[in-house]
Amino acid sequence: MNRVAAILPAAGLGTRMGAETPKQFLSLDGVPVLLFTLRRLAACPAITDFVISTRAEEVDSLAALVATENFGGRRVRVVRGGDTRQDSVANALTEIPTEADLILVHDAVRPLVTLSQIERVIAEAAACDAAILGIPAMDTVKEVKRASLPNDVALITATIPRERVVLAQTPQVFRASLLLEAFGRARQDGVSASDEAGLIERMGRDVHVVVGSERNLKITRPGDMELAEFYLRQERAGL
Repeated sequence: MNRVAAILPAAGLGTRMGAETPKQFLSLDGVPVLLFTLRRLAACPAITDFVISTRAEEVDSLAALVATENFGGRRVRVVRGGDTRQDSVANALTEIPTEADLILVHDAVRPLVTLSQIERVIAEAAACDAAILGIPAMDTVKEVKRASLPNDVALITATIPRERVVLAQTPQVFRASLLLEAFGRARQDGVSASDEAGLIERMGRDVHVVVGSERNLKITRPGDMELAEFYLRQERAGL
């Protein structure tokens, strides 16, 4: 069995939430969102190590929080994050055990990921080296360019066929050596990407997409907490 190490970037401020508390520390089902997410990942026995990257001022308090949980003897490390997601993941990579075969990266604020989704994307990455969860785009997708127009108006340059578009989710799972190489090249070239798959893509490597779910939402805006609570109630009702 492949040994999987999991990284949870959790250094964001959550400014779009309009709340003083960072979104990863808002309460879902009576616990911080980050801890809820960590429990979901810990339900997967293939994951043997966890590394959480958070803001410097939260490292000690978060380490104390996760220390109160029992993860079956699996160690949870908390490290200082960076100014960007890529920086936070890069810092976490330094704590990944060298014997890890695969590295899984999951947003700390995607708490409703299921065990089935985690296992399916791990299995795909084990077979092809790189895989992510994603869902088909339901809306018409427009490519635009920003123009010097009033009221933040953009100019459409093309319509992208929906069948060619997926909305990326996490977990994103990669062969450990491949992800480390991708981050090394990005650092050398001064390149940044909005997700880990983007760094793999720029190396010319294939990334497979495993179908995810709209319920695997990323808590970003104020209404997302209410939606997460609704989805959680439906899940528990077997709906």
